[in-house]
Amino acid sequence: MADNKKSFLLYCDLIHTVKKLSDDQAGKLFKHVLEYVNDLHPETEDLLTQVCFEPIKQSLKRDLKKWSKQHEQRIAAGKKSAEVRKRNATTVNDRSVSSTVSVSVSGSVSDKETYRCFAHLSMSLEQFKKLEADYTKQQIDSCLDSIENFKNNKKYKSLYLTAKNWLKKEPKHEEDKLTQKAKRLGYA
Repeated sequence: MADNKKSFLLYCDLIHTVKKLSDDQAGKLFKHVLEYVNDLHPETEDLLTQVCFEPIKQSLKRDLKKWSKQHEQRIAAGKKSAEVRKRNATTVNDRSVSSTVSVSVSGSVSDKETYRCFAHLSMSLEQFKKLEADYTKQQIDSCLDSIENFKNNKKYKSLYLTAKNWLKKEPKHEEDKLTQKAKRLGYA
């Protein structure tokens, strides 16, 4: 088995073979399997244990190859992710801080049109400008940071609508709409 691997798969269809063995024979087979996966290199003179163990051994080898391949892919992905985080990190007060702006874009929205994007959510520049009519850039960015850091943000479908709802709790940076309209009409 591989170093630091703490588990292995034993398939359910093995029951058809084990049912045909006595309890004593099944116990010997199980001990043989455990010795094998713990790299104790078991050997037995019992022909029945050898015959029953061989298909188990082959499936364990296949599973180990598959696991090793996945393990290597995950290591590579982790290293790549760490490089991206390090490259996107900025320094604030002599501390390295991860950037909150993601560079990935999905679907038909291009980089020029995207204001903010993370995980499965994104906001276009047009949507940002709609919010900016009522709120400051700092309020919007703070709200977007909060949404990004919210652990249940996976349930949201639209970053714009979520931000719009969250921003309702914030005071608007301009006068309310009635006062604006009154000024336009010359009443105030």
